[in-house]
Amino acid sequence: MNKKYLSLILLILSFQFSFSQIRFQNLPDPAIYPERITSETIFATIPYQGFDETQAYIGQGEYAIYLDNTNGVLDKPIIILDGFDPGDGRDINSIYAGLSFAGQNLADILRNEGFDIVILNAPVYTSADKLIDGGADYIQRNAMVLTALIQKLNNDKVGAQPLVVIGPSMGGLIARYSLSYMETNSLNADTRLFISFDAPHRGANIPISLQYLINYFGESLGETTAQMVVDQLLNSPAAKQMLVDHMLGHFLAGSTYEQDPTKLLPTGAPNYRDEFQAELDGLGFPNNVRNVAIINGSGSGLTTGTPGMTIVDTNLTLNDLTSVDVALKFTPLADETNTATKVVLRFLGTPIETFQADSKSPNNSNGVDSAPGGTGSISDALGDGGGNPIMIDFINALQQDLYSFVPTNSSLAIDNPDWFEMPTLSSSPFDAFHIPEQNEPHVTMTAASIQFALDEIRNGVVGIEEDRNVPPLVFVQNPVKGSINISLVGNGAVNKLNASIISITGQQLRNTTWNNPTVHLNWEHNLSSGIYLLKLDTDNTVQTFKIIVE
Repeated sequence: MNKKYLSLILLILSFQFSFSQIRFQNLPDPAIYPERITSETIFATIPYQGFDETQAYIGQGEYAIYLDNTNGVLDKPIIILDGFDPGDGRDINSIYAGLSFAGQNLADILRNEGFDIVILNAPVYTSADKLIDGGADYIQRNAMVLTALIQKLNNDKVGAQPLVVIGPSMGGLIARYSLSYMETNSLNADTRLFISFDAPHRGANIPISLQYLINYFGESLGETTAQMVVDQLLNSPAAKQMLVDHMLGHFLAGSTYEQDPTKLLPTGAPNYRDEFQAELDGLGFPNNVRNVAIINGSGSGLTTGTPGMTIVDTNLTLNDLTSVDVALKFTPLADETNTATKVVLRFLGTPIETFQADSKSPNNSNGVDSAPGGTGSISDALGDGGGNPIMIDFINALQQDLYSFVPTNSSLAIDNPDWFEMPTLSSSPFDAFHIPEQNEPHVTMTAASIQFALDEIRNGVVGIEEDRNVPPLVFVQNPVKGSINISLVGNGAVNKLNASIISITGQQLRNTTWNNPTVHLNWEHNLSSGIYLLKLDTDNTVQTFKIIVE
């Protein structure tokens, strides 16, 4: 049976969904949408030339300003960016609706408190006759668009209130790059707070087994929709910059789908991944901005499945004569090798075509697919099957749908080769964190993470001034259960730490003191569920945090 006939057969297995059905972020249920307003176009003033481009191009974005509900004047702008969104499946209204939680919306709450919400979307556009998919474009070019918007808002706003920038997912990388670039190049960002929301500061992950599968259907068998997913999603500049393991790093020379058996260890896309990470690390974080992180990965080491586990192992009937076996696995335990992807095409039960790709984990970490982290969903990545019965059968056969999309240590910007090691917060550049105990879906908002964001945006929980020369104390997890975990962040030794728990009405409920405390402290309590203030007093700094006891 020739390859042309095989291609015709595989058309039956077509994904048959529109590209916009692919999702890496889901809208909350219920999603609260804003009023309809007209968006404006913003052009970068600094062009950017990507690795595969012959010239520099001007980036473009679209933004909308939702004025506050108090004075209706642009005087307290908060910029909220879009994340990875190939094909611009999320418009400005959807980005706003994505801030919904438990029947409320963060943007609505802030507007009622006098803040102005500015949504920046990355559309599909043309620059110098080149079609650019902004939602999957080079992170640097999108950062130049944000830079132009920051400058415009600072010029247009009334008063001297500095900006707040919230970057979900890839938007966190765009925001970090822009703010650090402006600082490095003496451009005044006039920004006081950067909230990174489950952003992949050390890289993101899509299971390499799934990458191999989709690429095989597209490149070898000519399945058109799979090829579109490869071209516009997996091989987009942003994906190649972010993914810690990318299929392009594993192919035989001259092949677009066959695996080089000597290249099994995780590796990024050549000329993209390592180069981008090095550039980002070189810029670092902005020094004149308070940098805080909300993450969705577990801070207690809980995994997403297990290394090497089976994702799916099924036979799909294409027609009366033809079927296909599909088997996918997570990357394995440290220093082990497994068959990540295996596809067998059968005609009248007889194998006529086989594809196989292996994966190996490094000796210092189990495979990233099952690491603690904000989770992605394979069924989401396949658009829930797009109405195709065969694809729906494939999704129904999944033994493991969730995978680690943004590992915990990545979202905390901790450079640790072991994706499974408990985060050492003293190694993170962030000033404060919200870290859940359980792994949550990527960029999911909860009442606790919203409270953390509100406390930061309101300029401190109880208005306590920080000495930025003394790195802050950080409690590890919020909400807390039977104990409060505290981490001491900074280079200097702390001789004494006094901790107090105070009720919202101002009554001190508990107090304890540690002399020469260790880096990580555990304080057990018997508090009832509710909201409390945690006051931490060291030799030369006092900080107060709001904690939620479950």
